[in-house]
Amino acid sequence: MNKIGIVIKREYLQRVTKKSFIILTLLMPLIFAALVFVPLWLASIKSGEVFNVTIVDRTGKYATLFKDMDSFHFQNIDRPISLDNYKENNSGIFAFLEITDDLLKNPKAVMLYSEKQIPEDLKREVNRTLSQYLENEKRASFNIPNLDEIIRNSRVSIDVQTIKWGKDGKATESSSGMASAIGMMLTLIIFMFIMMSGAMVMQSVMEEKTNRIVEVMVSSVRPFDLMMGKIISMGMVCLTQLLAWCLLTMVLVSVGGGIFGAQASQNAMVMQGGMQSGMMALPFATGMLTKLSSFNFVEIVVYFVLFFIGGYISYASLYAAIGSAVDNPEDSQQFMMPMMLFMLFSFYAGIYSIQNPDGPLAFWCSFIPFTSPMVMMVRIPFEVPFRQVLLSLALLYASAVFFVWVSAKIYRVGILMYGKKPSMKEILRWIKY
Repeated sequence: MNKIGIVIKREYLQRVTKKSFIILTLLMPLIFAALVFVPLWLASIKSGEVFNVTIVDRTGKYATLFKDMDSFHFQNIDRPISLDNYKENNSGIFAFLEITDDLLKNPKAVMLYSEKQIPEDLKREVNRTLSQYLENEKRASFNIPNLDEIIRNSRVSIDVQTIKWGKDGKATESSSGMASAIGMMLTLIIFMFIMMSGAMVMQSVMEEKTNRIVEVMVSSVRPFDLMMGKIISMGMVCLTQLLAWCLLTMVLVSVGGGIFGAQASQNAMVMQGGMQSGMMALPFATGMLTKLSSFNFVEIVVYFVLFFIGGYISYASLYAAIGSAVDNPEDSQQFMMPMMLFMLFSFYAGIYSIQNPDGPLAFWCSFIPFTSPMVMMVRIPFEVPFRQVLLSLALLYASAVFFVWVSAKIYRVGILMYGKKPSMKEILRWIKY
């Protein structure tokens, strides 16, 4: 165990003190924050250019309905004009809106022409304006007094509250959407962590094997101790980086959210009144806290750590075995493909299990060792029976011990084999040595 500790310390310090590690750790949160806030900032910038939209209404009923927008100016042409004339002389005109018939009788009698692709906001505005007018006209044709008021009064909005009973009989408000979000976030963290750490373990083994450093190291350290030291140290490196990413991202998102939130609140106060906005925000925040209190976060965190460790050891040991069996990245592709397929299937199984966390897909995949770390974390916020979690953990850790044993057999032979790409049959023989 002392030699494993020495390997862990060496590998961990060697990785976390690299300039590339420090730069990537600091840069990734900035990229995440930029992906969130830069589109919002760019969307808030107006180009200032106003496009002319010419309306030719053959019926004379709809042209006056259109009001100018920030980016579009609607101009009505009373004199008859054909589409051919528009094509010949369309200087200063961005789009040509032609209405040829009564839209109640012929809804397809409206066309929007342009030399360029029609922007979605222009098409949406035309559809909204015409639809709203036609709905009012259709209701008026029924000749029913106060029909608009009747329709408004007949609208009923239902928001079913979900209540969860605790073991002590206490009722708390719950949220399946929040449970899905928590499960999806934990599944994504496990998937990212295993992908990153597994690749780092394999790369480290291949580098030492290619540089022949491993020949010196195995003279004083057992291959098993060397492999386990690498697996544990790489896990600690990736965990350190992920924790740093989470903390820095939360800080940046909080700062950016405060800036954009203040902007949004100021606009809301101008449009609706500050007192009304504050009164609406308070119940919303209180409701969110009430729903969060229905989750047992201590239990979720404990299960996350257990499934996280079991899944990481299982995959990282196999990555270490692949790295020891080959001399260059090109030769590793044939062994990496099955691993990638298993991981992608596990991730998508977790995504599809959100809709039905107790369905056949989620149930059976939560017991298969290759898929259980990701799928079970989707189910746990929905409160899985303890016996199912216990069985899943038992199978996961039993398979992790088996994978470590198999990988150690391959590792101790593979790290000293050079100049030959082994076949699956030969690797199986290594296990029997």
